[in-house]
Amino acid sequence: MKIKAATPALFMLLAGGCIVGPDYRPPDSNAPAQWSGQLSKEIASQNDRPGDWWKLFGDAELNALIERAVTANLDLRIAESRVRQARAQQGFAEADLWPTLSASGAYARQKQSENQPILGSLPTSSNIPFENDVYKAGFDAAWEIDLFGGKRRTIEAATAELSAMEYGRRDVLVSLLSEVARYYTLTRGTQRQLAILQDRINAQQETVKIIRSRVNHGSAAELELQRALALLANIQSQAPALETSLQSSIHRLGVLLGQNPAALSAELGVTAAIPAAPPQVPVGLPSDLLLRRPDILQAERLLAAETARIGQVKAELFPKFSLTGSVGATSVSVSDFFLPASRTWSIGPTVQWRIFDAGRVLANLSAQSEAQDQALLNYRKIVLTAFEEVENALLAYAKEQEHYRLLQQEVSANQRAVELANQRYAKGWSGYPDLLDAQRALYLSQDEQVRSERTVSLNLVALYKALGGGWETDSAQPFETK
Repeated sequence: MKIKAATPALFMLLAGGCIVGPDYRPPDSNAPAQWSGQLSKEIASQNDRPGDWWKLFGDAELNALIERAVTANLDLRIAESRVRQARAQQGFAEADLWPTLSASGAYARQKQSENQPILGSLPTSSNIPFENDVYKAGFDAAWEIDLFGGKRRTIEAATAELSAMEYGRRDVLVSLLSEVARYYTLTRGTQRQLAILQDRINAQQETVKIIRSRVNHGSAAELELQRALALLANIQSQAPALETSLQSSIHRLGVLLGQNPAALSAELGVTAAIPAAPPQVPVGLPSDLLLRRPDILQAERLLAAETARIGQVKAELFPKFSLTGSVGATSVSVSDFFLPASRTWSIGPTVQWRIFDAGRVLANLSAQSEAQDQALLNYRKIVLTAFEEVENALLAYAKEQEHYRLLQQEVSANQRAVELANQRYAKGWSGYPDLLDAQRALYLSQDEQVRSERTVSLNLVALYKALGGGWETDSAQPFETK
């Protein structure tokens, strides 16, 4: 009896100290000490990390749109549902580690054969009840001892997948933040372009009036008037394309906020300034990227899950030990059902070992090892791609700032050239083509300046997306998964 009593304790001791498969170790990543070149030092602070980066633009409307998008965006809500699904799957894996207990009850009216072996060779007696009622009830319990850790590896994989789904949700959040900021910037930039275009139309209309008056007085040729009218029509023809682009951006923002496409048309219909980029932006160190970008963290957790599954599969090579038991009652009469003589019970260990399976487990183990290798390669690929995206975004942001500064000088020079051309044309010292060329150069440079200003802000948005910024505040208030 002492040996029997010690058996379960022995199983528990073995189960706690034996687990097959490789233990997971995070992969090494050779992150550079700093971002390449001296260019980034002029515009970026590597001592800070990007948190609520959109607030650096100082645009209250942008802040409000992002706050609403975080609570209503459908992609983010889908990602949250996936986290809850992964939480349930983890709970399922944890439940498989514990015993199961089931209750059963049955009633049957049955007739036995009168010619069955042994009984059929005996003299038949009218007192033998070949037909009777049978009542059964009882409890069955089973517990598969996780002796070699297969179930624990399953829980380890499910836990890693839960973390991967959470990082996947944060990756969706990072993309959402950048998309809202991007389309808001496009909206404001297009509005500025339309405003400049309208100024250009007004100026050209005024020029047409002046030339028509001069033609009527005989001081200008009809050719000048026709050229001025053609230019006016050309300028006006640019408005439909810009208006289409403006409405498309507003429609996209509406969908990002989980609303109808035209829901924000009135709210964003008033022209406002392009969100201004701050003079210096926090980017952090390259090593911080490995701990901040959700897609990197997600890939690392998926690698951990694939590693745990190797042990899960490998455990199939070993025998399975279980404890089973049952207790109940069986009787042909309801009145006798609860008597001690009707009671039944059984308890004992069982072992099951797959001796021959034509190499199925080994083949599955080999396949799982390849899955782990693929997850490792995918992790390294995502890390390298992340570094590339940040380097490119830093370069593009810095170079566009140089472009914008040069365009400011160009616009200033063209404005002075138009003033001089107007004075010379009014005095008759030069012809209309000179004035036309000066005006065309000015408006083209103004339009290009607006495009560059918008691109500076868009490049900054792309930089923060590459840095994976924006979910740190979200992590301070953890997403409720239950």
